[in-house]
Amino acid sequence: MNVILAAGGTGGHMIPAHALAAELKRRGHGVALITDERGAKIPGLFDGVPIHILPAGRLGGGPLGMIRAAFAIASGRGQAKRLYRAFPPDVVVGFGGYPALPALLAASARDIPTILHEQNAVLGRVNRFLAGEAAAIATAYADVERLKPRHRDKTVLVGNPVREAVARLGEAPLPPFDELAPLKILVTGGSQGASVLGKVVPAGLGALEPALRRRLQIVQQCRPDDIEAVRARYAELGIPAELSTYIADMPAKLADCHLVIARAGASTIAELTAAGRPAILIPLPSATDDHQTVNAREMARAGGARMIAQSEFTPDTLAAQIAALAGDPEALANAASRALSIGRPHATSDLADLVERIANKEKMVPLGPPISAPANVPAMTLAARA
Repeated sequence: MNVILAAGGTGGHMIPAHALAAELKRRGHGVALITDERGAKIPGLFDGVPIHILPAGRLGGGPLGMIRAAFAIASGRGQAKRLYRAFPPDVVVGFGGYPALPALLAASARDIPTILHEQNAVLGRVNRFLAGEAAAIATAYADVERLKPRHRDKTVLVGNPVREAVARLGEAPLPPFDELAPLKILVTGGSQGASVLGKVVPAGLGALEPALRRRLQIVQQCRPDDIEAVRARYAELGIPAELSTYIADMPAKLADCHLVIARAGASTIAELTAAGRPAILIPLPSATDDHQTVNAREMARAGGARMIAQSEFTPDTLAAQIAALAGDPEALANAASRALSIGRPHATSDLADLVERIANKEKMVPLGPPISAPANVPAMTLAARA
């Protein structure tokens, strides 16, 4: 069969689509990608997959911005319909975000079945808009906020697809760690980076006791505007650090680390739980519908992560958490095990199974437990956990 994947904007949308594309190709299906210019520029993804860049306006910016967005969406929808005549898809899979909107609208106009994949614990705006037309909604969390009750009968829990190399990491234990071993920390702000990590993390590590500070080995992703300042700060502190603006070999870096300090994007959490890596999570406070805080709750509740609100993310707070984990290797290993316990390493194959069922017009069979109503639990902060 032929499958169109529609994703773009950030790695949070593109990485799950990339994982699904690889699995569908392995099964012998034809795959093409519709994305935007930002999505197409993310390196290391979609080798051998035809990529089509279509206009996709973002709603907002006042009346003039809305008019421009409407024209861009209409143009993208028309181009997608022409693409479907040249490459007739059996199903179109959208991964959220505005770049997916024209492709999915074009599919509905041509009576092509659509599947929505929601990576976050809050249904995104585009997926909320398109949920009524979708043949199925695949989710990464059992509890998904903003999902209407009438759509639950076509909702399936599959998890968030990760690269095969990441999924395999969960089969091996956490790298050995004791009171004398180096403490290897991976710091990542997601595909867009995070300036706050560049400011707080070096200062927090510098506040550690000298005996522990001498054992640190850091791999950190930085924003391009921040990397030289971060490099200078680590050199001043005498902490060895490998810095880059994009971590292309993320599976290798995850395999080698003991602890991750990161934003709480959906793909980040999916990779942490599939690999079994404990984390300190700092949700992006400006994320739409505060979805990163909601994303982080499951991992924090399970004991695989400690969540710190950005307003409370200070060098002293970070240093205290790292010192507590490093001072108890058994606790670090236990957190890794708890992170792994909620991982869904088979998400890619489960989503590919769902794609085949919808394309073949089979009756949808749930791949996981039914989606339940979201629990009214307040956001967990470090103070609440303490």
